[in-house]
Amino acid sequence: MANTLNIVQAINQALMEEMENDETVVVYGEDVGLEGGVFRATVDLQKKFGKERVFDSPLAESAIAGTAVGMAINGLKPVVEMQFSGFVYPAFNQIISHIARMRNRSRGRYNLPMVIRTPYGGGIRALEHHSESLEAVFAHIPGLKVVIPSTPYDAKGLLIAAIRDPDPVLFWEPKRIYRAFKQEVPEGAYEIPIGKAKILQEGDDITIVTWGAMVRDVQKAVDLIKDEGIRPEIIDLRTISPMDRDSFVESVKKTGRILVVHEAPKSFGTGAEIISIVNEKAFLYLEAPPTRLTGFDTTFPLPRGEKHYIPSPERIAKTIVDVVRY
Repeated sequence: MANTLNIVQAINQALMEEMENDETVVVYGEDVGLEGGVFRATVDLQKKFGKERVFDSPLAESAIAGTAVGMAINGLKPVVEMQFSGFVYPAFNQIISHIARMRNRSRGRYNLPMVIRTPYGGGIRALEHHSESLEAVFAHIPGLKVVIPSTPYDAKGLLIAAIRDPDPVLFWEPKRIYRAFKQEVPEGAYEIPIGKAKILQEGDDITIVTWGAMVRDVQKAVDLIKDEGIRPEIIDLRTISPMDRDSFVESVKKTGRILVVHEAPKSFGTGAEIISIVNEKAFLYLEAPPTRLTGFDTTFPLPRGEKHYIPSPERIAKTIVDVVRY
């Protein structure tokens, strides 16, 4: 059996099924209980599982993350929600100083099977601190896994894998496409391996690496240049850390070109890391300079500036052509 779901519904189904399958899974965060979350990803969970397993937290992100550490050490599997990615900053100390280090600190005696979910990225005309893309910040920290789905099917499978993972996972949910489209999602639990990218489209002319909401924009861009005779290979990275390096290295050896597209700022970002890996592992195969198309090195703008900040399908299409024609 399969249902046609959007990303929010797929996440809700993943949480519902894992809570049914494993009584140690608990869900909490700001407004996730009675209201079902600001985007309704946790709707009906409290009604089904009660206030002891699904509950509202104080407006204190540091406390949300810190209490999850104690729960995870003592046998629970907390899945906590930070209401927006830009609200994570108060929890930074708990995440960096304790969550990321507990396995190493205890020499493997303790592990933290916990998930921090948060809507991330721009495109919904939100206020300040609501639109950050922080994947590179946390991917830089040893001990953390950073996962970003781009489809309902992947959202469910990756979230179930994250909940079952023995180590902490940051699950970044691209809110711009929460309800953008629907897809058939099987009932029942299934896992998509963390750390494994997906080739969405095979091609010979250029490798395009992207993730999250930018996947759809890249696909739209490729459609815009379908008459140019260019056959791109599109890779959805899905997991920022650990990164599936082989996926894009082997692709570049075939295509000779790479374009990385992401919404986060350009400098010191995930795109820079990917290009560095390509230079180390596939330099002699390159026929054009490795290229990044990203957000700008500025604070994410307020609503009127969003369309200028996020790479558009038109900008992506032009960049693809420029790299291939180099």
